[in-house]
Amino acid sequence: MNFLIDAQLPPALCRWLEARGHKAVHVMDALSVSATDAAIADYCEANALILVTKDEDFLTLRLPDRFNLLWLRCGNATNRALSAWLEARWLKIEQLLQGDERVIESR
Repeated sequence: MNFLIDAQLPPALCRWLEARGHKAVHVMDALSVSATDAAIADYCEANALILVTKDEDFLTLRLPDRFNLLWLRCGNATNRALSAWLEARWLKIEQLLQGDERVIESR
């Protein structure tokens, strides 16, 4: 799977995903730190990327079904805490992404 990591998430999340066999790029590397949400949505659609974000605005921006969205509903966390939080949920998230789910909200 190919992911775009939104600006409010750490670039270390790219490495975490790559260690699990996926491709990932951070918004700061693909676009810029000041990229608008609309530009991020367009980029995901044009490049068939799954957007990983904590930003609720993308629920609307992805319509009508423009790209897959992984919406992380965790609070602010260190890289280590975020990795542990994702690790506990990753098998289910991966199964949903490989299926027909286009929007995944993970709490």
